[in-house]
Formats: sequence, C-alpha cells, structure tokens
Amino acid sequence: MDETHFKTLRELAKDGTLSQRELSKRMGLSLGRANFVVNALLSKGYIKAQRFKNSKNKIAYRYILTPKGISAKIAQTYDFLQRKTDEYDRLKEEIEALRNEVPERKAE
Repeated sequence: MDETHFKTLRELAKDGTLSQRELSKRMGLSLGRANFVVNALLSKGYIKAQRFKNSKNKIAYRYILTPKGISAKIAQTYDFLQRKTDEYDRLKEEIEALRNEVPERKAE
C-alpha cells in the first residue's frame, strides 16, 4: 500500500460520505487519480461502496472501511509512526553533531 492509498483510507475513515470529487480536493489529487485509488481500494477489499440517496435525490456512494481495510490502516499507521520516529531520532543526532562542529557565537 502506498502513501496515497493510506491517506485515502484515513480520509474515508473520517468521512465515508465524501464524493470522489471532494476526496480529490482534500488530498490534492486529480479526479481521475482519486477514482483510480478508490477503485484500487475497492478491488483489494479495503473498502466497500454502498449506494444511498443524499438530500438532493442524486445517487451517491458511502465508502465504508472493511475489517481488512481497518487492519491495513492500523498496520500502515504503525509503520508510518515507526519511520517518522526513526527519522526524528536521526535528525536529532545530526543536529547535535552539527552543533558540536560549529563554535558558539558570541553576542555582538
């Protein structure tokens, strides 16, 4: 699962009534790309689509995370947090090393 799929799962978990157009705007994707990602998530079984009629009487879909989708989202969240924590630790070490290389500046 790539980052776009993960972010799409997160957005749909927050609001499953988003249209693909609204989803594409929130994520900064083209409508075609949003459609491609949603269809990929549907085919992998991470989400399912249910038809419903909204207040304007137009047919729309509600996207629901499946148990498989929820598990994938949790696993991806854990992996993301681990990568970012490791990155943060490396950056802290690098910053400390740079501080040790540069002499302190005296107030002028």
